[in-house]
Amino acid sequence: MRQRTSTNSAPNHIGCAGFRSLTRRHAIQAGVCGALGLSMGDLFRLQAQETSSVDKGKQFTPKAMSVIQIHLGGGFQQQESLDPKPEAPVEIRGGFGVIKSRSGEVFSENFPETAKIADKLTVLRSVVGRIPDHQLATYHLFTGYIPSTVMDYPQMGSIVSHELGPRGELPPYVAIPNNHSFAGGTGFLASSHAPFELNADPGQPGYQVRDFSIPNGVSMERLDRRQTARQIVEGRLRELESNPELLSTMDGFYKQAYTLLTSSQAQAAFTLEGETPETKTLYGSEVTGLRGPDNRFHPKGLAEKLIVARRLVQTGVRFVTVNYGSWDCHVNVRSSSLDQMPALDHGIAGLITDLDQRGLLDTTIVWLTSEFGRTPKVNGSAGRDHYSRCYSMLVAGGGFKKGLNYGASDSTGSEPARDALPLENLMHTIYHQLGIDADRRLLAFGTRPIDIIKGKFVEGLVG
Repeated sequence: MRQRTSTNSAPNHIGCAGFRSLTRRHAIQAGVCGALGLSMGDLFRLQAQETSSVDKGKQFTPKAMSVIQIHLGGGFQQQESLDPKPEAPVEIRGGFGVIKSRSGEVFSENFPETAKIADKLTVLRSVVGRIPDHQLATYHLFTGYIPSTVMDYPQMGSIVSHELGPRGELPPYVAIPNNHSFAGGTGFLASSHAPFELNADPGQPGYQVRDFSIPNGVSMERLDRRQTARQIVEGRLRELESNPELLSTMDGFYKQAYTLLTSSQAQAAFTLEGETPETKTLYGSEVTGLRGPDNRFHPKGLAEKLIVARRLVQTGVRFVTVNYGSWDCHVNVRSSSLDQMPALDHGIAGLITDLDQRGLLDTTIVWLTSEFGRTPKVNGSAGRDHYSRCYSMLVAGGGFKKGLNYGASDSTGSEPARDALPLENLMHTIYHQLGIDADRRLLAFGTRPIDIIKGKFVEGLVG
């Protein structure tokens, strides 16, 4: 399934359409940042359209500081990965064998590295979705809500940004390489809570975050002059505004943009600078899939994406989404598995091992997601079709139990056999581990209370 940069659709009524879709990335471009002085009053109001909560909710100590979501767009085949059915008829079990994991359960033979560290993670084999449609199910996964014609809901990463704010110099929410086109946007939250999109792939040669440096021809002296000019204009606007508190809401926005342009430490978090060959090998940087159109084997680039994700959470980013692969295997599920799973297997095991060795796993949730799973029975084209009634995910770290296989599907993988896990309940539990009271409500458009998520905390998932 093709992924592209999505347009933020946060509702507001100020300025033209281009202005309303302004993102943090645009402000970070030095040329644009220098030109914002004349329209800063409008931009201040845009940022000031924050959604407040009906109440402050419960207060509790967070177990996790960050989330790394590895999203497998298209619908991940659980039978060839985390929930094989070796005793089922061949049209259900497929063509792969199984391997025993360190926690005592079996994985598909496609995941030998993940099986070795299964004592550090939780496999979820009874996730229940709602809609076997790519666009609707992806929106549901990222927001916790079914799409509605009357309300646009914010992504989970945007909620985390809104509730917890930045931790350090970097944006609280980052998408690698881009925000998924079906994932929605900031919904009824301000545009400032949109993901910072790299618009570049760390796994590709010549990787560099676009618009992340001072443009050619703009010196530091000139940038500082623009910063001073902005401060003068802002001061004048403060004198004219009847509600100067609105202007104060933009101070952090500009300071963050300026910091990202000038801080070598912040910029280094987006690079692979200083990473050893051993670390890259741990993540599977040289692991390939099937031969490409040029009849050659090529690394998949997932290792580099995950290393950058780890560097970002080390530096304070709260929510990182990493998009990998195209898993819509209606035809030849075996080839899809052989091509994409080796890099995924090494990437999952490498990331969890690396976080653990660095002392970060206890405060970082690793979450493997897909919008739905695949049908229990292989179709006439040797593939599997969309299926949302029972499928698999994986979580690790952040206070989630280790070595746990939560829930189970029935003998054919058609329905949950025990501990059915609605997606909303899983998301509620992740919010809880981050210290966010997911039971409370936010005010949309200042008047309408909306639940952060309509789910329940699952006590059996956490230690």
